[in-house]
Amino acid sequence: MLAVVTSIPIAILVLAIDRDWATDLLLEHNLSPVATADTAKDLVGVAVGINAAFLTLYFSLTLLVLTVASGNLAVRLVDRWLDKRLVRVSLSGLAFTLVFTLCIMGAMDSDADLADTPLAAVAIVIGFQALNVLMLAVALHDLGRTIFVDRSIHYLGQEAARSGTDIAGGTAYAGAWAQTLRVPREGYIEGADLARMKRLLGDDCGAVRVCTAPGQHVLAGEPMLMLEKTCANPDKLSDAVAIGEFRSDAQGEVFRIRLLVEIAARALSPAVNDFYTAMACADRLAEAMEGQTDRWVNDDEMPVWAEDPRLELPGQDFIGLFRDPLAAFRQAACKYPSVAIRSLGNYRKLVGRGVENGQPRGLLDFFVEQARELAQHAADQATFERDRNDIMNRLADVEQALEGAPAA
Repeated sequence: MLAVVTSIPIAILVLAIDRDWATDLLLEHNLSPVATADTAKDLVGVAVGINAAFLTLYFSLTLLVLTVASGNLAVRLVDRWLDKRLVRVSLSGLAFTLVFTLCIMGAMDSDADLADTPLAAVAIVIGFQALNVLMLAVALHDLGRTIFVDRSIHYLGQEAARSGTDIAGGTAYAGAWAQTLRVPREGYIEGADLARMKRLLGDDCGAVRVCTAPGQHVLAGEPMLMLEKTCANPDKLSDAVAIGEFRSDAQGEVFRIRLLVEIAARALSPAVNDFYTAMACADRLAEAMEGQTDRWVNDDEMPVWAEDPRLELPGQDFIGLFRDPLAAFRQAACKYPSVAIRSLGNYRKLVGRGVENGQPRGLLDFFVEQARELAQHAADQATFERDRNDIMNRLADVEQALEGAPAA
């Protein structure tokens, strides 16, 4: 929108500069991009047609590629694709150039003298055309790679492994809450601006419990924030919790982890039956779990914001982030021994590396617990004895890796 709105005044400015001195300067140095005014108008007219064709090509190929890719990534791929800076710059550049060139063409007179023709504007149109060809080539290359699902899985895994909130273990507030702020409308929690909350509450706010974790679906009237002391500006404090109308990438690592599980489940559906894609998702889930281990909080502790322990964040620790997605992944992978065995191998790596790095015993026990549930579910579903044996042998490897870890 900004590109289209600014294209007209910029075109007017370029034409004014042309009339003042730019055209004379080009003619004085024999740098005219065209020989006659008629040629200039034809060239700009062709540029308008090319820009319109570029826009049509980009949108039509985008529709085709995203339709094919949605078989694995669903419509949520579109949101992630549109959020890329390269895509937005490409669309804006094409739209800007089209409207700008139309304005320049409207100012052209094929019967005018060359000295009265906006030659600098024509040169700029030629430059924009070269830039558009370059940007379109890069954008179409990126778009073509979008259909390669493993690349999207790779990026999702990398992003899911980056922790967005510093979580620590603290002591839960056990007193009475003076004030409860409730969810104003139905939707999906996208996140909370903890720094803004801290600023609004001041230094003597006492404990604050954020009852809504990112990715959670809430109904109007549910508890959102519970305050030890009454807040003077509850509306501004409520605005610090963002609520969206649908699941989106704004939810951060919560959305990306669940999207990995969704891709795996879709790949394992009878209509697709692509278990290698599911294995790739299992590998990226392991990468995400390893990257989020600093979120681990023991059972007897309350997850709090590491920067300000007064802000309690139940459901935003490691277990809150992974328990439900791992259960959904187990339900989808249990009928595929190859995927279950691959996942058990990943649990073996996580436990082994956790023992080497001295990670908390509770975290290691969680990995082993998830491995046992997956192995039992997959063994119950397996119809071939060798598959059951392979599954249980891989589980034994996971349990063996736990040996040598300090006691809980």
